[in-house]
Amino acid sequence: MSHRFNRSAVVILAALFPIAAFSQTATLSIGTALSLDTGTTSTSGGDILWSGTAMKPQGNATAFNVGNGGSAEFGQLTQASIEEFASLSLLSNSAIPASSLTTGDIFVALTNGKNYSKVLVTGTSGTSITLQYTTYGGTGGGSGGPTITGVQNNYSYILPGFPNYGIAPAALFIITGSGLSSPGTAVLQSSASPGIPTTLNGASISVTVNGVTTHPGLYYAIPTQLAAVLPSGTPAGTGTITVSYNGATSAAATIQVVASALGFDTYYGGGTGLGVATSPTTGALYNYTNSASPGSTIVLWGSGLGADPADSDTVFTSTPHAVNVPLTVYIGGIAVTPGYQGASGYPGVNQINVTIPASVQPGCAVAIVAISGSVVSNTVTLPVNAGGGTCSDPALGINGTQLNTLGGMSTYNYGSVAIFQSNATGQNEAFASVIFLNEQGTESASGYGLVSIGNCIVIESGPNVSGTVTTTGLDAGNLSVTGPSGTLQMTAISNPQVSGPTGEYEATLPNGWIPANGGSFTFTGTGGKNVGAFTVSISYTNPLTWTNQNSIATVTRSQGVTVTWTGGESSSYVYIGGSSSSNAGSASFTCYAPVSAGTFTVPSYVLLALPAGPNGFLSLENATTPVSFSATGLNSGAAFAGISFSISPNYQ
Repeated sequence: MSHRFNRSAVVILAALFPIAAFSQTATLSIGTALSLDTGTTSTSGGDILWSGTAMKPQGNATAFNVGNGGSAEFGQLTQASIEEFASLSLLSNSAIPASSLTTGDIFVALTNGKNYSKVLVTGTSGTSITLQYTTYGGTGGGSGGPTITGVQNNYSYILPGFPNYGIAPAALFIITGSGLSSPGTAVLQSSASPGIPTTLNGASISVTVNGVTTHPGLYYAIPTQLAAVLPSGTPAGTGTITVSYNGATSAAATIQVVASALGFDTYYGGGTGLGVATSPTTGALYNYTNSASPGSTIVLWGSGLGADPADSDTVFTSTPHAVNVPLTVYIGGIAVTPGYQGASGYPGVNQINVTIPASVQPGCAVAIVAISGSVVSNTVTLPVNAGGGTCSDPALGINGTQLNTLGGMSTYNYGSVAIFQSNATGQNEAFASVIFLNEQGTESASGYGLVSIGNCIVIESGPNVSGTVTTTGLDAGNLSVTGPSGTLQMTAISNPQVSGPTGEYEATLPNGWIPANGGSFTFTGTGGKNVGAFTVSISYTNPLTWTNQNSIATVTRSQGVTVTWTGGESSSYVYIGGSSSSNAGSASFTCYAPVSAGTFTVPSYVLLALPAGPNGFLSLENATTPVSFSATGLNSGAAFAGISFSISPNYQ
């Protein structure tokens, strides 16, 4: 089995190095210049100057007017997109006339500090223009010296304080902060001889653990982020890390070095969703329309297997060696022993060759997780389909082509209509719920939150983690729900912090309104400003019962947890979810199982990624197969009925 690093994958992996950015707003009066690198304004210099009749690049800065795409297109514009404009020689020193700079207009720039920036016009007047802008690699005003705010694995992004956190020797890791290096575009350094440098853009790193000091090589350095490879000679233990730049050294931050802590690479970064996997023969990336096949061999990419003393931490090697840490990979819940695990040839980057079990149930989000040594990796997903090609997923009710389509949409309107019964720690209620939302910055292409039948995913979050999706409520007019017990009007839910509709409607259902054996329920909407009229009916006849919820007061994470049930809608699925939290943040898991199984065990390797603590959460839900409906103004609509149970166990 070949374990040579495939060069077509290098481009993908390099593109997934996370690049930090800062975002600000500025209002420029006539004759005011703005530095997109630092956010400062002045009467001269800077990167752009507003004359009242045009926006003029200053010095060596260049710009290109993309056009009026509004906030949705602005949110989707990436550094890679701007670099593509630059590669086509579209950026120039020419002024952009005021007639083109109306509200919603977007232009991009290459600053004097050689950073890429995107700018959105959010307002204009006779004497001023207001801009929202994001600069990739800018300092945002900088600081008096380098400051470290975070140290994470370059791929898993697991935060300090979580049970599976740690930076392994020979791992690729990132340091976030401010004032870490001189400004400049984050150019990926070559590991060809003499290799990645230990000083880059004026920045250098020092790590001291158990009296041993090492100096990591740097792949890139920008003021807000460094990407480096921890030397293999760094011992395990809790130590300190500092960054030196421009004659100043940061305050020491804590670094926890562990023997092994694998992080899998993901398509869109963030440590969750669609994983990066390639064919060992062609190097082709697997995705929703090019699925992996059961029984085939794939190559997984990541970092953190552990010390690799046989290979260099700074220089590429054409003869990489295995890292013999105990490693088990779970694909669709089935344990797999890798054919190869170790160095890829590129410092800090590991590859793992595994064969997908022939018995794995296909789907668009088959979970992959690993235990290296005794540490659980992040969870990623992979599309699997017999014969390859486009994946299909009955649990998700969607296929790979639809996922790609959704992922390519910058704005998306959807509706959700439901009859639901809830039993939360013994408190029963029933309600009808309708939600109509516009979503900008869809995460469908990333696979965020998706999981196929028979699988579990884990998502970890913390105080510095934020989403990329913006939602806005849609007005659907007057809504009602009719069941065997009569008709109820639904009430729009208001939120004083939201201007306009929230898009949420609800009716609390009286006791007995849903018969014990279910029934048929019809939702009717008259139509409003954003959503047209519609009618959709749901049949709900066999509510599920969670049979062992009273026996689960404590969840021992190392032993997993089994849930059992009876009933449930025929041919439907059961959702098992849970979460716990600590000072580091919170983590949650989601599993799907067929209702016909009657039981499901959440594996220990899922629960070991959650922090221990009291007042956790564990839930069991079942819903009917979604019924699609359409209405003017919606891209999709789905109606369903179901029941949920939740308890608050202690996670140990």
